[in-house]
Amino acid sequence: MFFEYPKLLFLELLLIPIVALYIWREIRGQSPSLLVSSLSPWGGAGGRFKKIARHLPYILRFIALASIIVALARPRSSQDFERIDTEGIDIIFALDVSTSMLARDFKPDRISAAKDIAIEFIAQRPRDRMGVVVFAGESFTQCPLTTDRATLINLMKEVETGLIEDGTAIGNGLATGIARLKDSQAKSRVIILLTDGVNNRGEIAPLMATEIAKTYGVRVYTIGVGAMGVAPYPVMTPFGVEIQQVKVEIDEPLLKQIAQETGGKYFRATDNTKMLEIYSEINKMETSRTVVDSFPIYKELFMKYALIALAALLLELLLRVFVLKRLP
Repeated sequence: MFFEYPKLLFLELLLIPIVALYIWREIRGQSPSLLVSSLSPWGGAGGRFKKIARHLPYILRFIALASIIVALARPRSSQDFERIDTEGIDIIFALDVSTSMLARDFKPDRISAAKDIAIEFIAQRPRDRMGVVVFAGESFTQCPLTTDRATLINLMKEVETGLIEDGTAIGNGLATGIARLKDSQAKSRVIILLTDGVNNRGEIAPLMATEIAKTYGVRVYTIGVGAMGVAPYPVMTPFGVEIQQVKVEIDEPLLKQIAQETGGKYFRATDNTKMLEIYSEINKMETSRTVVDSFPIYKELFMKYALIALAALLLELLLRVFVLKRLP
């Protein structure tokens, strides 16, 4: 509790001489007196009670004056209240779902590792809107921008190879992601594009999609997925599935150019641990801005002291009218 006008509390000092004067008058016997022939009417317990009770109105008036002064000083209490405004980021995952993502240089394979680590990334960013775009020979939106984490994660789990025509249309995947972000009002718009191949399909060239991303202020982080050299890949043969070593071909110069021109960064993921580190680094770079406004909420307390003063004055009046006048 604090007082809006604390200097008014010095008025309480004026009560000290008033009390001192009253006590001095009592000691000096300057109270009004009456000469009578006998004290018998005032003897006994009633007389002693009246002698004590006659001081009560003064005490109540003193309490009323003290309470009025406190009320005039305007006592208040305050409690800090925080309003948190967040400037979230809109993020689109553009995932390559071509059949080459079944390579097993990741555990259990590239597509499964990419989904699992992306889900961990999603769980760490509760304030951002996110969506999923998948691409192979063409592209489509798996999940539009949303803050519904449960729906987003479920749709991410459903991503798999073979959903669309095979191939690697990096330009189409990037363009579809941009289409999801172009009307966004977020302060930061990001695409995380993950692929393990070379662009060989699609109506939109990757560099054309890059120019479109620059136009809309979309930052692109590119991730090349695959071990160095060759990777184990399941191949269907007349004798069943066999694991063969397949050369890893990633168009790293293209992915670096896309990232550089849009203000992003290129990463190379060679295993699960490296991909996890990449997402962790992106998570640190793309931090949501949080603005905290702190301001006090005041509560007026003068009414309590005003009611104490009123109660004391009413009690004094009742004592004078109904008690003291009727005492013998």
